Amino acid sequence: KLGKILGPRGLMPNPKIGTVTFDLKNAVKSIKAGKVEYRADKFGIVHAPLGKTNFDEDKLLENFIAFIDAIIKAKPSATKGRYIQSIAISSTMGPGIRIDSQKIGAWMERQKSRI
Repeated sequence: KLGKILGPRGLMPNPKIGTVTFDLKNAVKSIKAGKVEYRADKFGIVHAPLGKTNFDEDKLLENFIAFIDAIIKAKPSATKGRYIQSIAISSTMGPGIRIDSQKIGAWMERQKSRI
């Protein structure tokens, strides 16, 4: 009964994302360290938290760069054309701020040297 309710919401333990494991110590350590799971919805949109309100600007920037790097590294080799169509950042219920996805690579390289 519980699986039918929690499963579609992504709240059930899942071996794919590492929430079902015999190595409990490392699982707890990685979650406490801020491990974030993300996946694309049926429209190909990826939603992920980048930080909290108490994070400073540099930490948010570092998280954003790490997230975009992870998305780019996850690109399947068979994928052709533009992989990232658009990027928007928003607070949980706020309006999205669009970022030019064509210029993101060069911008990220400049920001990496800043951190």
